[in-house]
Amino acid sequence: MNVPKHVAIILDGNGRWAKSKGMPRNYGHVQGSKTVEKICEEAYKMGIKYLTVYAFSTENWNRPQDEVEALMKLLRNYMKTCLKTAEKNRMCVRVIGDKTGLDEDIRNRIAQLEEATRDNDGLHFQIALNYGSRHEMVRAMKNMAKDIAEKKMEPEAISEDIFAEYLDTKGIPDPDLLIRTSGEQRISNFLLWQLAYTEFYFTDVLWPDFTKEELLKAVEAYGKRDRRYGLVKED
Repeated sequence: MNVPKHVAIILDGNGRWAKSKGMPRNYGHVQGSKTVEKICEEAYKMGIKYLTVYAFSTENWNRPQDEVEALMKLLRNYMKTCLKTAEKNRMCVRVIGDKTGLDEDIRNRIAQLEEATRDNDGLHFQIALNYGSRHEMVRAMKNMAKDIAEKKMEPEAISEDIFAEYLDTKGIPDPDLLIRTSGEQRISNFLLWQLAYTEFYFTDVLWPDFTKEELLKAVEAYGKRDRRYGLVKED
């Protein structure tokens, strides 16, 4: 089986899943976080080396205040759980996004998690928090402009590779496969630069119901694609 090296997932449908069960939206987010843990383990068993999940976008701050607060509480608890999971599975964890927009205690937990797992040789797991791809690229360009102003780089040196070095995903290969759950078919400001040659897979399954079998379906569909990258094969 042709297994993608890097899979990115837009975790969608937690709220609708909870509603279908007659439960509050926050219950769906809790169950969704448990699904993340399971899929991390199954992805690594399949041979996937990098897994990036879209957990909280810059637009998610516009949700009802009680839901945002519940998500932040869940995030705090998840940081603890993730550390234990990472220790068990030798997982290397990295958070991408604008961390300055998060509370100090969350930033501290993120720093502790990244430091504790940085040398692990298992799955490379990236969590997108307070992330928006347009915002990421603007931040990258500001940092690049600053380096040019400080004479650390000449404008003529700018290339695609150089620009990628300023993104949150520096050092991480671009995704081979993007999965979005819940039936929505858009990328919602997620990894716009990095998804240039990525294969997309959309499923109606809501994220809390996403299983090893569903992941396998996506990987098998990916394996049947004719990957060209615009120059690999000729007709």
